[in-house]
Amino acid sequence: MSTPERGTTAGAARVVVSYPADLSDWGRSIVEDDPFRAYLGKTLGRVAAGDGFVEFVGVGCCGDTLDVPLRVEAIEGGDTVTEETAVEYEVREACGLEGGWRVQSQGGPRGQGR
Repeated sequence: MSTPERGTTAGAARVVVSYPADLSDWGRSIVEDDPFRAYLGKTLGRVAAGDGFVEFVGVGCCGDTLDVPLRVEAIEGGDTVTEETAVEYEVREACGLEGGWRVQSQGGPRGQGR
């Protein structure tokens, strides 16, 4: 049996990612669906508990959340999220996430540079 070389990363068996309690039902359905889990498996890479990141999840037909702040709550069995890593979710405290029709309106949130 060989040991991993120094500086290498190991694929995690499981990662727990949290989203804010004020994420809409539509936003939750997008984040918790298989395509988004697969996307995280392909893009997260090396992470640690407490790491935060923001992901664009779309605006839906009636408008909804543009960017969702996610946070790694736990990672088990390695430090790198891969396509084989099980992605689980939990809900954390609300953060004032804006969504709904306002996102698509003139008065909606504006990104930097607008």
